[in-house]
Amino acid sequence: NNVKVLKEMQDVSERSAHFMTSIALCTPQGACHIYQGRIDGTIAHEQRGVNGFGYDSIFIPESHEKTFAELGDAVKNKISHRAIALNRLKENLDDVIADK
Repeated sequence: NNVKVLKEMQDVSERSAHFMTSIALCTPQGACHIYQGRIDGTIAHEQRGVNGFGYDSIFIPESHEKTFAELGDAVKNKISHRAIALNRLKENLDDVIADK
């Protein structure tokens, strides 16, 4: 899919992109809490890096010059859309537990 994306975007100058994650945590009592994470960035002009999976080798997160695949798991796991959503859940976990 990375090759396909790069081919379809070869003449595109506007390369803004983002990743989003939604996490839902529902209690047995029926209360549901949804947490979202989003990271903005751009699509590179070529694949770069060997770490990660999916679109990691073509996605450059905002405020970085390297792709997720070049940054590696340690950095990616701190700034990714998944990390943002999980941190939001973590920040509200006491409230979720209290909703029992």
